[in-house]
Amino acid sequence: MMKRVFMDYQSGMPLDPLVFETMKPYFTEHFGNPLSLHYLSEPVKEALINAREKVAELINAETPEKEIIFTSGGTESINLAIKGVASRNKNEGNHIITSQIEHMATLNTCKSLMKEGFNITFLPVDKHGTVDIEALKEEITDKTILISIMYANNEIGTIEPIKEIVEIAEDKKIYFHTDAVAAAGKIPIDAQQEKIGLITLSSNDIYGPKGVGALYVNKRVKIAPIILGGGQERGLRSGTENIPGIVGFGKAAELAKKNMKEEGKQIEKLRDILIKNILEKIERSYLTGHPEKRLPNNASFRFDGIEGESIVLKLSQNGIVAATGSACASQTLEPSHVLRATGLNHVQAHGSLLLTLSKWNTEEDVNYLLENLPKTISTLREMSPVWQMIEQGVDLEEKMKEWMQGEEEHHHDEEEL
Repeated sequence: MMKRVFMDYQSGMPLDPLVFETMKPYFTEHFGNPLSLHYLSEPVKEALINAREKVAELINAETPEKEIIFTSGGTESINLAIKGVASRNKNEGNHIITSQIEHMATLNTCKSLMKEGFNITFLPVDKHGTVDIEALKEEITDKTILISIMYANNEIGTIEPIKEIVEIAEDKKIYFHTDAVAAAGKIPIDAQQEKIGLITLSSNDIYGPKGVGALYVNKRVKIAPIILGGGQERGLRSGTENIPGIVGFGKAAELAKKNMKEEGKQIEKLRDILIKNILEKIERSYLTGHPEKRLPNNASFRFDGIEGESIVLKLSQNGIVAATGSACASQTLEPSHVLRATGLNHVQAHGSLLLTLSKWNTEEDVNYLLENLPKTISTLREMSPVWQMIEQGVDLEEKMKEWMQGEEEHHHDEEEL
């Protein structure tokens, strides 16, 4: 039997068995609607309150019943945060600031608002994927109503300078939203101490069920709903609550809060072994993201001369599951927008490999990956014309420009015909 190793936990996590056991009664036994008046609703109401408190505790929210809004996942929470602030506060201004490396849910939500007359600034980042603070200060105007910067990047693991950004937003009286899907449960987040206005959370990224998320909305933040109906979730997210999912989210949040420190150390140790050995054993391999300020579970790389898709497929043949770039953007052949924003060209960005770990990974898993990856890279490079050009000393950037110029001329000729 081939050994199987899973290192793509960024794209989705299996349900923790303890979470599953907690959810079971709410599929069959406790099936009442929390808004009903009869006795069947009582245990459901209680479960909803308890789950809201557990999710609030994960990020130290002050008043769960007023600040935690349950949604269908991170994407909906991001939409609610950005569109909700934009709609409710459009009389105050029409300018929103975000970064070039945000999740596609943020980028596409912001782009959709541009069609409604909002001005969007996409901040640059440095080579590690850290937001340019000086650029942020310069872009703020008297029309800026929202700054939305992710807490940590899901692809390269870089943790952003949230404290500095919040201080700037506070000083200018601008709402601040952070997509904390990749960070929550892995590193501490304190909504009160950090004075964050809105926080997006996802259940599946902390070993909870898929299809459940939450948006923390500080009491002082005013937003409008984007889904209308029966007025559930304080009128900000109508629709009968997904009680089994929410119960599971609550249990996952409780476990994450309890085990974060210990599990973080265990995962970080494995991550560091991966980083050290890959960079030492494979020539022209590079770590992407910040070398120190990064998520404990993230080890992301790029390799000259080959494509990430080929690496992932080759590793899969040996039972190793990994990723290249973001799972949410994997349907396109374009290189990662995150890596491009850090200054990499098309050829460099195409050679990416993302390894994300969980509490279930072991040193044996890491050793198996380290045994297979160098051989995989070597085999693929032997077949790669790009690697052959690198060995011959060809300037790939110049070659890329020539190729793109040729493509443009070809396209122009076709148009003329």
